[in-house]
Amino acid sequence: MLHMEDLEMRTNFDFTPYRRTTVGFDRLFEMLESGLLGEAADGYPPFDIVKEEEDRYRITLALAGFRPDEVEITARQDQLVIAGRKAERQDDDTYVYRGIATRSFERRFQLADFVEVRGADFENGLLSIHLQQVFPEEMKPRKIVINSHASAQGGGAPQLTSNRAA
Repeated sequence: MLHMEDLEMRTNFDFTPYRRTTVGFDRLFEMLESGLLGEAADGYPPFDIVKEEEDRYRITLALAGFRPDEVEITARQDQLVIAGRKAERQDDDTYVYRGIATRSFERRFQLADFVEVRGADFENGLLSIHLQQVFPEEMKPRKIVINSHASAQGGGAPQLTSNRAA
């Protein structure tokens, strides 16, 4: 027999394992842990954040029951907003149990500096949003050649080489 206790969603989640491998999302985890996400605090829709490469991330949201035209993604300077609105329809079915969510939602992510949204895919009820951290050229590390005293006597001017990280 199924009891209501079995249907309750657990909301405690430990973000510690994710902190070890994320760069650029420190503020995101602080907001999640302190409950500042407001309407998304109920955990819907569930999501994953995956670090694909050193500067590339993917946020995947589970949106079973939604179509791509019912989801809107808005990227602002430091915030990503994903909103879903189900189209109104007449449903003649009589449900014994309805577990697939049909409610509207809005999920906000605070992005780190220089994180850009590169695109999104919707497949098999999963929305994947691709992000990349892109630093301006002037902020990338550069290699500075150190001249020795002997080379300075030869009239050589100090040199600066641009060996930017990819």
